[in-house]
Amino acid sequence: MQLLALSDLHVADRTNRDAIAAIPPHRDDWLILAGDIGETEEHLAWTFETLGAKFARLLWVPGNHELWTTPRAADLRGDAKYRRLVDVCRAYGVSSPEDPYPVWEGKGADGTDTGPCVIAPLFVLYDYSFRPDHVTRDGAVPWAKEHDLVCADEFLLDPHPYPTRDAWCAARCAATEERLAAVDPALPTVLVNHFPLRQEHAWLPSIPRFSIWCGTRRTHDWHQRFRAKVVVSGHLHVRTTRWLDGVRFEEVSLGYSRQWSQSRGAESYLRTIL
Repeated sequence: MQLLALSDLHVADRTNRDAIAAIPPHRDDWLILAGDIGETEEHLAWTFETLGAKFARLLWVPGNHELWTTPRAADLRGDAKYRRLVDVCRAYGVSSPEDPYPVWEGKGADGTDTGPCVIAPLFVLYDYSFRPDHVTRDGAVPWAKEHDLVCADEFLLDPHPYPTRDAWCAARCAATEERLAAVDPALPTVLVNHFPLRQEHAWLPSIPRFSIWCGTRRTHDWHQRFRAKVVVSGHLHVRTTRWLDGVRFEEVSLGYSRQWSQSRGAESYLRTIL
């Protein structure tokens, strides 16, 4: 029995879609889907239907792509779009950040217990604070534009009813901290968020100034405050394993079809968390 994770499936890409469909059954395993499944409700539903038949349980957190307001769903934006995706999760029996945190009671291959451990799917956005100290908030996007970088979120991720993405992020952080603080202090956690929780982990060597769209400094100590065994994230399309303060940080992206080896198949990119 394993707790596995994968993010950034981007199933609008036909190659990715076929590769996800080809993942063989893992009847006893749980799968974390750490955001950026696709851009539409249909992408989410297809993925849940396809993978829900292969895994014992699915858990999902939203990425920025799921939250985009596209021409096909122009009536749904911001928090309303997110709440609709939570409804899709519930229709397929998938755990979301709005549901009670499940407790992992799994056993390793050698029969040893790897639980109990609280699996906490989180929805924490970004607030442009992953920037150098000398760059102001108002100067953050112009700073990225100096390197010809503008995230599509600036046009497609509507924060309604919040006035800014920063304000939405602050509200999500406050609500999430309250929920995490209420977890049994005797239990360790696995924290799952699409965006990295630490600024130094939001490192993209070819486009370093993209970091402003990658997280918030508000979460920098959550791995310690909330007793994390593992922190799972995606978004970067740069698969890594890092250790900090005795905690394992896993970036679990698949990415666009040009960013992974089709000869290996998507199953080989499933990351074992517990």
